[in-house]
Amino acid sequence: MTAPTPHPWTGLNATRARSFDAAAAEYAANRPSYPPALLDAIEELAGRPLTGARVADVGAGTGIATALLHARGADVLAVEPGEGMAAQFRRTLPEVPVVRGDGNALPLATASTDLITYAQSWHWTDPARAVPEALRVLRPGGALALWWNTDANDVAWIAEQGRRIARHFDVDIAAEQRAAGTRADLADPSGRLHFHRREIRWTRTVPLDTHLANLASHSIFLVCPASHSSAFFTKERAHLLKTFPDGVVEETYDVNLLVATGPET
Repeated sequence: MTAPTPHPWTGLNATRARSFDAAAAEYAANRPSYPPALLDAIEELAGRPLTGARVADVGAGTGIATALLHARGADVLAVEPGEGMAAQFRRTLPEVPVVRGDGNALPLATASTDLITYAQSWHWTDPARAVPEALRVLRPGGALALWWNTDANDVAWIAEQGRRIARHFDVDIAAEQRAAGTRADLADPSGRLHFHRREIRWTRTVPLDTHLANLASHSIFLVCPASHSSAFFTKERAHLLKTFPDGVVEETYDVNLLVATGPET
């Protein structure tokens, strides 16, 4: 019996990784940022302040995390593989340098950074290549910080929405979350790095249209047929208006943070 052909939006594949370039402006406008407590936790776990630190923000996208690091006083260099995302980054943060590249082969000198960050992007790397590259580029005692905004699935409406997405797109949301590498053993299967983990809950309140546009900027929506996404959003708007009749949505996130420090020598 022939196995069914998977949907192109199933799995964290190259098509999905490249999908953001065509939606970079929407990504920049609607994706959530991160709470100040995240930067506090990075400083604590990395054992040094961000002010004055040489930071490489890899998979920087449109610069959502880069802007926070820069505002905190870090000397940031952004690394972004996508042409569309890098172009949007330059419009958003013209004062911060951005170079094209990815975590599997960093376009950076050996022992040149105090901190390497991956905001919502480590899962697009191959850890077998990205971990050695991070260790090469970090200065002695430097740190690698990975983090993700994840949906707070103990909030009823968020869990229900996740189930609707899973049904509509025929995906295993739990498997996708595992593949994203938010657990330390998956972030570095080799075990070369010892990660410290923090979880930080935060919320933002946005118009319903912003919430839906945020969803639409995720790769699973970007790579599926437009008619399939449109059908989902028509139904989803009706579902959400029952919960948020005033058209204002309170999104709740758990930022999963992993920080590992490199060897001192």
